[in-house]
Amino acid sequence: MSNSPNIYKYSALRDLSIRFWDDLNNHNYVLLYAYNGTGKTRLSMEFKNRGKEQGSSDTLYFNAFTEDLFSWDNDLENDTERVLKINSESNFFNGFKELALEEKIFAYLERYADFDFKIDYENWAVTFTKGDNTHIKVSRGEENIFIWCVFLAICELAIDDDGTGSYNWVKYFYIDDPISSLDDNNAIAIASDLSQLLKKGNGKIKTVISSHHSLFFNVICNELKRTKHTRYFLHRNADEGYMLQRTDDTPFFHHVALLSELKHASENDQIRTYHFNVLRSILEKTSSFFGFNDFNKCIHGIEDDVLFERALNLLSHGKYSIYDPVEMGEDNKELFKRILDAFLEKYQFDLPVLLKQPTTEEA
Repeated sequence: MSNSPNIYKYSALRDLSIRFWDDLNNHNYVLLYAYNGTGKTRLSMEFKNRGKEQGSSDTLYFNAFTEDLFSWDNDLENDTERVLKINSESNFFNGFKELALEEKIFAYLERYADFDFKIDYENWAVTFTKGDNTHIKVSRGEENIFIWCVFLAICELAIDDDGTGSYNWVKYFYIDDPISSLDDNNAIAIASDLSQLLKKGNGKIKTVISSHHSLFFNVICNELKRTKHTRYFLHRNADEGYMLQRTDDTPFFHHVALLSELKHASENDQIRTYHFNVLRSILEKTSSFFGFNDFNKCIHGIEDDVLFERALNLLSHGKYSIYDPVEMGEDNKELFKRILDAFLEKYQFDLPVLLKQPTTEEA
């Protein structure tokens, strides 16, 4: 990994969305890794809105707003006829009634779940069944899976559209974090199934995929590595805006990028209480990579390793927020620096420069 990576700086998400539009002139896919709270969902809406500003909708998107197109009617009066209501006014459901998508949806759903469903197109409602139980309310994770399968079925229609169908307006897919509340097995399956569907279209519909889930992201990178694509890591800095790092040859870049952020915070005396949580998370990932059964194996043999282990166990268990950071006390700051420096000295990571002298691009 180069110590002088290509870093692009943006002050607004709108400018960043324009870059993705430009990228898709030469690539079929843009793959973006970013932590929660960076602005991924808002970025997807900026991308979608640009098409509207040019005259018509052209982006079929999946994000937190997509899930809001579905809402529960829990039959509070009788508590028996629970249904999932569909917002039929959205373009997302263009031609939904005429196309009768149950078969296509179920072809995806049966891979991930063990419940059945029926769509009432007159009342725009979904009834779920499991075994002999009907009108059940499925779990939040099962609901997310169902909505995701609806999206995949619509994507398949858009890819197969010959220019005359209900989804002939779709030129782009923008998919942001489709796997909330899912376990790793489903994350792998969803990433693989999505990649196969997109490759079936062979770039007919250009696609942006963004995620904070490292396993999902790395499976997507591996599945699409032979296609025309570009990869990025997105970082947000309160002082410098949005930093976009190209990572075409390094799908695991975000792990060392996070470590680089800790190093920067340490060197500039900007250590906050939540940084202990982040450092422990990195040690756990490193331990997993080396096959260790505990994070403390990463620092075993380092001077004061017992002290460091106790500090990480104690100080990483607080519920510290990255949105309302609290400055760490001076003693704990010094302890944090010692642990981080000892870890970096032992493993010699080649850290990227994320926050220094970025290239400014005017969109």
